[in-house]
Amino acid sequence: MKQTAFLKINPADSVVVCLRAMKAGETISVDGKEITLLQDTPAGHKVLLVDKAEGEDIIKYGYPIGHAKKALKAGEWVNENNLKTNLAGTLEYTYNPVNEKLNIKKENRTFKGYVRKNGDVGVRNEIWIVPTVGCVNGIAEHLAKQLETETRLDGIDAVYAWHHNFGCSQLSEDHEATRKILRDIVLHPNAAGVLVLSLGCENNQPDDFMAMLGDYDKDRVKLVVTQRVEGDETEECMKVLRDIYKLAKEDKREDVPVSKLRVGLKCGGSDGFSGITANPLEGEFSDWLVAQGGTSILTEVPEMFGAETILMNRCETKELFEQTVSLINNFKNYFLSHGEPVGENPSPGNKAGGISTLEDKALGCTQKCGRAPVSGVLEYGDRLQTNGLNLLSAPGNDLVAATALAAAGCHLVLFSTGRGTPFGTFVPTMKISTNTDLYNRKKNWIDFNAGQLVDGKSMAELVPEFIDKVLAVASGEPARNEVNGYREISIFKNGVTL
Repeated sequence: MKQTAFLKINPADSVVVCLRAMKAGETISVDGKEITLLQDTPAGHKVLLVDKAEGEDIIKYGYPIGHAKKALKAGEWVNENNLKTNLAGTLEYTYNPVNEKLNIKKENRTFKGYVRKNGDVGVRNEIWIVPTVGCVNGIAEHLAKQLETETRLDGIDAVYAWHHNFGCSQLSEDHEATRKILRDIVLHPNAAGVLVLSLGCENNQPDDFMAMLGDYDKDRVKLVVTQRVEGDETEECMKVLRDIYKLAKEDKREDVPVSKLRVGLKCGGSDGFSGITANPLEGEFSDWLVAQGGTSILTEVPEMFGAETILMNRCETKELFEQTVSLINNFKNYFLSHGEPVGENPSPGNKAGGISTLEDKALGCTQKCGRAPVSGVLEYGDRLQTNGLNLLSAPGNDLVAATALAAAGCHLVLFSTGRGTPFGTFVPTMKISTNTDLYNRKKNWIDFNAGQLVDGKSMAELVPEFIDKVLAVASGEPARNEVNGYREISIFKNGVTL
């Protein structure tokens, strides 16, 4: 991308995006036409190229991002004050398959991973304590600190207790969703060993939960029910953890084909640059990984609204198309059942950064999954079954969605951001800045700067650097959230509390 003051993303667009702050009275030349800016317009925001009547659609990324609230003149700053979403309720969809072939060669790349007993591969060698219920969070945290102190992390990467507030006082599908996410965490290959820590009287009954794990490594995954232990449960738990540690510390990294890598695609604190720098960069990586036989997952279903037909038509089969329709309409019905509109998604930070409607956000958000066909659709709490690009049901909330991606089996999460965020979930959570200013200001948060695409570096130049960076993190280089110790989980709550 050549360095310039503005960008017209698609030939059909009726707006350009300012790549720097521009002043009223400045003139830009677009498709042979001179446009004079009518207002000061911040970087990342949109300038209208043609007059629009009230109610007429405004086009960006080649698709409508809403309609004009009033008559607008060419050169006007288009923002949430004069642009309104077209989104309403659920829709009926028609399958019009578009299967674009990825012209990307196989490179036979590898990363350094841990091959587990069942053949699965992890990118970290950690010991985790997973509470079945929030009542034992305090015990879990105490045990994690004690094991870390005893072992000094000799031979392992980290010890973590994944505290949460659930596992009891939940019913039906809400309760089952919690159990599935906790099951997925216990079985995740980034864990060299897991202590499942239970109270004993919770709805998430410990013996039933362990049966839910299926065929697991009983030397590496152990259960302690604290109500069944006479006296102080700490020493009993520490005996179990020490046994797990003795096995875990002997694990070694080895070369693993990149086809084994599973990566989650997420964005948060998005801005007007997200859809033109960091998200397309993630999309290029996703396509590259899929072409190598690997796997990527796109989630944040509410942030697909307005771009969903693009994903639906990329589904490999009619069955996957129908599953994607359900994914979209079920989430719309979830909003509507609470009396909430389906299009009120952009946050104050999104709007300040140049995103005006949910369609504007969604069309930029879905850039993260590139052009690959959709080969799998997952419900919340499901574990990956299919290589290639998958869609996952989860909300847009950053920590809930990132947790869901990791629980589905992702080894790490690629997280693009224009405003910046420090958090991480229970797998490495790499932050990719959409602009260089953010990267320079918050290097303690950001792993990679996609803002270089605006500064003059081409996508062809940047993609190999990004691939190398992701594989380095998969091979053990800590992501910034790991360096900072910012790691936690959040489970989607969708039901009554007893």
